[in-house]
Amino acid sequence: MTNLADIQSALREQGLDGWLFFDHHERDPLAYRILSFRPARHVTRRWYYYIPAQGEPARIVHRIEAGMLDALPGAKIVYSSWQTQADGLRKLLGNARRVAMQYSGRCAIPYVSMVDAGTVELVRSFGPEVISSADLIQLFEARWTDAQLESHLEAGRRVDEVRRASFAEIGRRVTAGEPVTEWDIKQFVLSSFERAGLFTDHGPIVAANANASNPHYEPTQAEHLPIHKGDLVLLDMWARLQEPADSVYYDITWTGYAGPSVPEEVSKVFGIVVGARDAAITRVQSAIAAGTPIAGYEVDDACRGHIVQHGLGEYFVHRTGHSIGRDVHGTGANMDNLETHDVRPLIPRTCFSVEPGIYLPKFGIRSEVNMYIGEKQAIVTGEIQRALVAIL
Repeated sequence: MTNLADIQSALREQGLDGWLFFDHHERDPLAYRILSFRPARHVTRRWYYYIPAQGEPARIVHRIEAGMLDALPGAKIVYSSWQTQADGLRKLLGNARRVAMQYSGRCAIPYVSMVDAGTVELVRSFGPEVISSADLIQLFEARWTDAQLESHLEAGRRVDEVRRASFAEIGRRVTAGEPVTEWDIKQFVLSSFERAGLFTDHGPIVAANANASNPHYEPTQAEHLPIHKGDLVLLDMWARLQEPADSVYYDITWTGYAGPSVPEEVSKVFGIVVGARDAAITRVQSAIAAGTPIAGYEVDDACRGHIVQHGLGEYFVHRTGHSIGRDVHGTGANMDNLETHDVRPLIPRTCFSVEPGIYLPKFGIRSEVNMYIGEKQAIVTGEIQRALVAIL
């Protein structure tokens, strides 16, 4: 389990009486990651594990799965009926008044909203106020070790090489008059990842022209576009090292143009996107260097404000960035004041994307980098696109 003393110290700092973990049918992967155990068999009955701010943890398990939490320290309460479950939970919580759970009011942060409304109601019925564990999750799930940072940087070097090779492959085929499609380049990226010892859970995005205006477009074997001279091509790729198991993702988006002269409108939009990206980077770096707290929504405001000032705010349809970890969309603070109002602070040893985009009817532009927050500085962890890739 994550160091118990560290968890209890964080609970006291946040004015919480305890952290209540709950699961049924393995619906909450965060619980297993924070508690650092995997169930020996499928979880068919509800269990609870309570870490108080002071004292020893305790658990509630069903009689037919009484050993489910034996890997964890603390006393055990066994139940069979719903009445004895409720009695056990009341005893477990004691006089607690403020208890953290994987809950988010109005589902403001979906990544931590794992506990069902009925269970929250049950806990509240015993007196405690249920507080979102979002800040605790960020502390104990989203922060990287030194080894994870190194895995990210190495993945970045390999992914950046695949990105360069992918644009070069498009250019080679177009120049040679060979047919090339979005699907072909997607397969080229995936095979390159395999050779480079990289893993991705899905993707990549290879999008030409109007398809680049769909932020989550992915070509399929049945549906894809050919790539010709004069086309704009967007590549969004994310991957982590195949080993070690706790390696973390690197996630980038670059855009190129397969022609001798970039259209003025494309060049203009690219410049606005880059300006928005750099505004976010500067906002983060300035705050971290000054030791000034900064929340995810403030980064989104800085980025989005630049695009709004250029009259294109309606075409920036998603948040500025997302947390990055063992999942490409991690559980730390997101750079978001659009889809959610993310008030979580940016804390040391966490990473996130900055990826503004402008999506017009005929084409879309996105530029994505990753930022890592150190103790006293924030860095962009890979190469930064300064100009459209000249594919030909």
